[in-house]
Amino acid sequence: MSQGHASSSFDQKKRKILEQLSVPKNEYNDLSPKGSIDEGIRDLIKEINTRTGLVTTSSCAGRVSVFLEGQKNDEVIDCISLESPGDSAIYPFRQQKATFGGKGGGGNWLYISHEPLSLSNQGEDLPEHISLTSLFGLQESPSAGLGASGEYRFVHFKFEPMILHVSAASSAKAQLVISAALEAGFRESGAINVSGSKSHGVTPIVGVRSIALALDCIIGYVDTSGAVVSLVTEEYLRTLVAIANDRFKENYRRVEKFRKSLLDLCTKHENSEKDGHLSWETKHARNIRKREEGLKKSKESIKENREMADITALDTLHIMPI
Repeated sequence: MSQGHASSSFDQKKRKILEQLSVPKNEYNDLSPKGSIDEGIRDLIKEINTRTGLVTTSSCAGRVSVFLEGQKNDEVIDCISLESPGDSAIYPFRQQKATFGGKGGGGNWLYISHEPLSLSNQGEDLPEHISLTSLFGLQESPSAGLGASGEYRFVHFKFEPMILHVSAASSAKAQLVISAALEAGFRESGAINVSGSKSHGVTPIVGVRSIALALDCIIGYVDTSGAVVSLVTEEYLRTLVAIANDRFKENYRRVEKFRKSLLDLCTKHENSEKDGHLSWETKHARNIRKREEGLKKSKESIKENREMADITALDTLHIMPI
């Protein structure tokens, strides 16, 4: 597909996404657990979407959550009755098992916040006389801890930094996002769909992400009676929240650095396009080009050395006495 067709396909996709985002807040709903865009990156998304050749497809500003794992075995959770003429039967219905890490299989969030959680009893998120144990949907453990055997469904306390997906109209546009992300500390960022297809051309999707700030601790489990029981003290939960709050601050700093870097790179790229040449390149792109050039020169040098060694060997054979 030609670049013109690819651009037309991207423009149609962007137009549709922007139409969905223009819906009033009280009417907007998406597939995320929250169902809407996080306030913490609403301005960032708006600024990205005003740039030519870029559009956001999904996002999370960063969050702290308490997650209950799904079923880890094929336990029968219900029965269904299937009847046909002259026959009827009851069949057990089995729920799909959870994957590694507890997702699926009936797992669910017990608590989610996209903002730091106040540890003050006067705070809006933690009203007076409400403990973190209760806020996170846990009960205090009546026993010393877990038994020696059994597959338990665990409760995880998590902090996850910003994750953002940006669709780009070209590889050059995608490179701008990747460069800004890496510079801001989102080290696990990268792109997919870089080769494109016959029908849609090259329209990469960049994932802006980092695992460096992530936090995942087991704080509870489901006991034999079905109760969601805490494994840790209230003081320990407050320590985890304090750590998560510090990571929220660092996450905000990186998001802001990413925003400034991306807007600066986009401006430089757009000015370069207006001037009729694209000689300007990002620092990340330049590093990749220099590395590839270095590898190419190294291979050429090795090839030349081998050829010289072969010539020297032949010359030696020619002058040897018979």
